[in-house]
Amino acid sequence: MPEATTRAIVDVTFLEMLHPPATPAPPLPVGWSIAYEPRPTVALYRELYDRVGRDYCWWMRQVLPDNELAALLAEPGRRVYLLKEGKKLRGFFELETQFRNVLNLAYFGLLPDAIGRGLGTTFLSNAVSIAWASGPARVTVNTCSADHPRALPAYLRVGFRICNVIRETWDIPDRLGLVVPPPLTQARRP
Repeated sequence: MPEATTRAIVDVTFLEMLHPPATPAPPLPVGWSIAYEPRPTVALYRELYDRVGRDYCWWMRQVLPDNELAALLAEPGRRVYLLKEGKKLRGFFELETQFRNVLNLAYFGLLPDAIGRGLGTTFLSNAVSIAWASGPARVTVNTCSADHPRALPAYLRVGFRICNVIRETWDIPDRLGLVVPPPLTQARRP
């Protein structure tokens, strides 16, 4: 019997940055830091991915078996960074090296209790600075209509530009317990 799913129709926006921002990233608030996590465990990653992405239909990594997710996290071109307030986790981002010296901001987000505190753009600016510090030719990111409504404006504000927008159909497994917003479950015309 096929797995029960909820169909979502999302618009995915692909963005790129061809040079580092002209101005340096603003400092994080006192007591906040970004730390590279050299060996993220599957359990830690699943916790971050679920807590950050639950409200935005982040499902693709949730369906990976532990061994596949562990192998993905161990890839040499993949790096995970944690945003902390003191010792408390407040968010994370993931960078992945792609072809031709392209660095992709694969995932980026704040935990729900850190949203609305004025940190998003500062955190994103610092993530972009960390990405450019490794000397890529280009930095990319994508967002979609399921993400936080301030995601796309934040990417544009820090210097990304839109390259392409495509419509995707996702069949999100119901077993994940994600609530797919009603606008995404309605078939829309281009």
